[in-house]
Amino acid sequence: MLGGVTSVSMFTNQTANGFQIASFLFVRSSNLSKKYSIPQPFFKIPGIREHIFQFVASNNGSLARKNIVFAIPNGKDDAEKEGSDYYIDYPVAVDRKQDKNSCAPEMETTFSLLPCGEGTPKSNEINGKEDGLLAKLIAVHLHVLAMEQWNASKLKMSHKNYLVSATNLIHYLALKSLDVEQLEEELSSIGLLNLDTINQHVLASLSAGIRLLDNLKYDSSSRSVSYSEGISSTKSLDKQINGEFSISTLRRRASHTGDLLLGRLPEKRKTHIMVTVGQEAIESETLVKDLLNAGTTIVRINCAHGSPEIWSEIIRRVKRSSQILEKPCLVLMDLAGPKLRTGTLQPGPCVLKISPKKNAYGQVICPALVWLSSPGAGSPPAHVSPDAVLHVDGEELLSKLEPNDVVTLSDARGKQRTLKILSKYPVFSGIGFMAECSKTAYVKSGAKLFIKDKRKKFSAGHVVNIPPLKQFIRLRVGDLLSISRDSQNEENKLKYSSTGAHRITCSSGYVFDSVKPGEPISFDDGKIWGIIKATSTSEIVVSITHASPTGSKLGSEKSINIPRSNIRYEGLTLKDLIDLDFVADHANMVGVSFVRDVSDILLLCQELEKRKRGDLGVVLKIETKGGFERLPLLLLEAMKMPNPLGIMIARGDLAVECGWENMAYIQEEIISVCKAAHVPVIWATQVLESLVKYGVPTRAELTDVADGMRTSCIMLNKGKCIVEAVAFLHRILSDHSMKPNAEFKPLALSSHDS
Repeated sequence: MLGGVTSVSMFTNQTANGFQIASFLFVRSSNLSKKYSIPQPFFKIPGIREHIFQFVASNNGSLARKNIVFAIPNGKDDAEKEGSDYYIDYPVAVDRKQDKNSCAPEMETTFSLLPCGEGTPKSNEINGKEDGLLAKLIAVHLHVLAMEQWNASKLKMSHKNYLVSATNLIHYLALKSLDVEQLEEELSSIGLLNLDTINQHVLASLSAGIRLLDNLKYDSSSRSVSYSEGISSTKSLDKQINGEFSISTLRRRASHTGDLLLGRLPEKRKTHIMVTVGQEAIESETLVKDLLNAGTTIVRINCAHGSPEIWSEIIRRVKRSSQILEKPCLVLMDLAGPKLRTGTLQPGPCVLKISPKKNAYGQVICPALVWLSSPGAGSPPAHVSPDAVLHVDGEELLSKLEPNDVVTLSDARGKQRTLKILSKYPVFSGIGFMAECSKTAYVKSGAKLFIKDKRKKFSAGHVVNIPPLKQFIRLRVGDLLSISRDSQNEENKLKYSSTGAHRITCSSGYVFDSVKPGEPISFDDGKIWGIIKATSTSEIVVSITHASPTGSKLGSEKSINIPRSNIRYEGLTLKDLIDLDFVADHANMVGVSFVRDVSDILLLCQELEKRKRGDLGVVLKIETKGGFERLPLLLLEAMKMPNPLGIMIARGDLAVECGWENMAYIQEEIISVCKAAHVPVIWATQVLESLVKYGVPTRAELTDVADGMRTSCIMLNKGKCIVEAVAFLHRILSDHSMKPNAEFKPLALSSHDS
């Protein structure tokens, strides 16, 4: 059986409308066979009195408490007693036998629906296999109805747009609280009802299963009373099957809630494509237009980066391109949230390295291609792929350039270098040139360019707007890393700081008050791991335990995760509240990062009410262990708001927080719960990452996309081949590309300047 119980304490009470609640205290025992039966008065239903069901506890801890609700309709429609709280037995707990960091969900106490008595029921006790299945299915049906009634007062607090969906979520959680594996096997053996796939319409599916089994007239004369009459009239079952909880109605509701949040999908597509954009979207005149043409339907802006000026320009371009192309596109803006990040490293010099391709002997085999244009001229054409881009202040002189002309410059080392003009192109606003450089050059802002003539040189302007080099720290296993507050004083340094340890800052002061030596810490979505060796009020010293063999780069604004630490995060930060003013005025959706508790939802609701944005879409980002474990409660609380609602599976932080080995289960569980709540899901983090960055997808990434197609939206992050990646994903998601004989279109590997 499922586990032993040494003692069972039972307390019962009856609600005003006849629902009886039994509360049990189960204690683990080595006795694996002992059973406890629920007293017969719990089932006063004609036709089921002979089938008293027991729930056998399988407890993997030393002590667990369970509330089991049995429904006994008394024909009245009395309201539930006020003051009760949500009864939700969401099956998530840490397996104590595994690593304490593991977030592998496992039922602390599961319940098995079994007929009373030892062994298999005899034929004279149950009229055939279908009869026994019917009785078990009715017991599950009663449990689901009772759970709804037990939470009736809380469900009434749901917004009218979400009342049915919230109720179905309660039905799903009630079903999940039972161990129905044996029942599933028996139902599938006769080709009926897969309980794993009914989460969108639990009650209607159970009711339909009961009707189907009840209508199997294998021996109608042996039954004087219909089982379905014992729990509900035929009219009531028809209402559950065909009314507002019907399968077709709930499927339409799920589709409608998806459209409210994400907008309508283009033809032949069942999944939206979301793309993260930033500064590169305003540096290129055509990037936003190209993304929309490729199939993007939602643009995401991360408020952790950039400024309101940059965000405004991005949104302006999105709206303009959407209107011109007649391709609807919404804007999601993610609040930064209380995420721990590395501080900003001192920027490097404003210098650009131009490198021709060389063979193993150092001989140049292919000159470097360099794009020359004025700062506002626009990006190179999509069909050319320069190795470097130089913006030149001197448009009047640039207009004199022609193919085969030679431009000279003195690089940062004082070396004379030449650029031979190969071709001339009209671009968005002006003219651009493709040139070649046969020697390595280090070009800095301010470098003067000259047009070389047979007799003299003419000034062609000077180089401008070369961005500073991004600085980083290269960490290897065994290195020490010192994390200090932004306002670090010299006198507050630990001894480790003077021994050559790498140093980086973190602006989140509360982390220094919470962490302890011995706790693991990770950086950049788990690419680097370490152990905290020492702490103070202003500094944390980390010993690196995992990095690339050649060393891993750690740069500015990279994530920091401390899974075992009990850090007291704030909900919406001061920056979030300031950014929310901008989001409420400009965006279609707001992404709420690092949602952990119901209090985060309450605060968000208050802030949206202040700004009178009951129509602003809300996307809850699930990226922590607490957020995952409390997902049903978060959904039920968010369903009190009128705002369109969605969930993003932020798999980067979630994997680090809960363990890589648990991600497959966790993302499946999130999708199942959200389907039960009819809430759209966004599939995010590292989707087609190799394709986005390098132009070629991996086999595993294609499989990941197939998993993502079960959700409402797939999100891609930025990279140099993002336009080609969106077009590739669009072909996968389109109905045409899913046909066996669809024409194969190879991926264009040209990169896009971003």
